[in-house]
Amino acid sequence: MSERESDQRQLPSGVQIRQAHPGDAQAIHSLLRPYVMQRLLLARSEAEVIELTQHGFVAVQCGDDSLSICVGFSAIEIYSSKLAELQCLAVHPQYQKSGVGKALVAKCVERARELNVMEVMAISSSEQFLQGCGFDYSLPDQKKALFCQLRPRPSE
Repeated sequence: MSERESDQRQLPSGVQIRQAHPGDAQAIHSLLRPYVMQRLLLARSEAEVIELTQHGFVAVQCGDDSLSICVGFSAIEIYSSKLAELQCLAVHPQYQKSGVGKALVAKCVERARELNVMEVMAISSSEQFLQGCGFDYSLPDQKKALFCQLRPRPSE
């Protein structure tokens, strides 16, 4: 069984992960909004979300009437051949702890690997989840990132 088939098999029935498209931006923005309001994610304009779809993936629940509902999103921003960042990971509360988040992270990491990126970082308050996806606080024998906040985060 291929890695792709394994990822799809672990998802809830009817949920599929696919490449995001600019036409998904409104649904993605709606999915992100509650997490922005809770200050768990940075606010993004719809134009910024459209930009993220280039290397972004959506989890969609396909219904009987051929409508699909966006239940998850994540993107990878490529900074250079050395570094990319996992961004905007959000999963609808009804689909959390179902494998959707891990599948989205795996797709983003796979995209970075396809583009021959050396390292992927993630900045998150969900450390245990990301560690379960293969991330750690620092790479072996590497420096750790420290931050200095210069201005408060804007609220939407």
